Amino acid sequence: MGKLDGKICIVTGATSGIGRRTVEIFVEEGARVIATGRRQALGETLERQIGRERCRFLKADAAVEADMKATIDLAVASWGRLDCLFNNAGGPAPVGGIETVPVEGFDAAMGTLVRSVMLGMKHAAPVMMKQGGGSIINNGSVAASRAGYSTSMVYGAAKAAVVHLTRCAAMQLGEKNVRCNTISPGGIATGIFAKALGLPPDKADGYADAMKAAMAKNQPIPRAGLTDDIARAALFLASDDSGFINGHDLVVDGGMIGGRLWGPHQEGVQAMRRAFGVAEG
Repeated sequence: MGKLDGKICIVTGATSGIGRRTVEIFVEEGARVIATGRRQALGETLERQIGRERCRFLKADAAVEADMKATIDLAVASWGRLDCLFNNAGGPAPVGGIETVPVEGFDAAMGTLVRSVMLGMKHAAPVMMKQGGGSIINNGSVAASRAGYSTSMVYGAAKAAVVHLTRCAAMQLGEKNVRCNTISPGGIATGIFAKALGLPPDKADGYADAMKAAMAKNQPIPRAGLTDDIARAALFLASDDSGFINGHDLVVDGGMIGGRLWGPHQEGVQAMRRAFGVAEG
């Protein structure tokens, strides 16, 4: 038996990276999935790869209310219910100091990163409350809780809003057996980093593998994070195994934000010992 046998799920931002891998794993575990995204060609290849009886792609912008409502409606019309919504869609935000942030870029980033999550919860909640349960998963970030963990302070602020909005919704919807949680990824090798540096989406995804070596040194566990790490965390939160978890931010970062890295810290201690003429211990 799969962990999601019989469950109906939605994954936004499913054309590449974390979203695409999550769709694949959800289907492997028995779910039927509505996958959304703005890149139609990539979405259609995903649908063909899995098969329309298990995965249906809908071209949709998660930050547009009519598109998000249509996504929820499609799940219910196709399969009669909605058990899990993974608000995964996102994108880069303006970089630079606070004095350089363009208002239009700030507003666009908040739409992509925060409004999309609000809209997903807004339109999924009535369906889940009526049927007596469900799981909403929102994609956060380690940048939500630590400054300096994103190329963009706007991105960090937006993800902090996502984490807290999720907690607020969890307090309401939990009373109807609808759970709301976030997953906060650390350094995951996807195209979003290249997008943040200015590469177009069709090229950025190709740089994911090239990032792995550099990202392996960012946390105690000596490898880059993978899309599977986040997809399997989403699988846990979508499944009945997490039935008593609500309002939680599940950080998946290999220990990145746990504190100072042990090895470099000890090297610094030994350097101070040498500077002070103290025998190394």
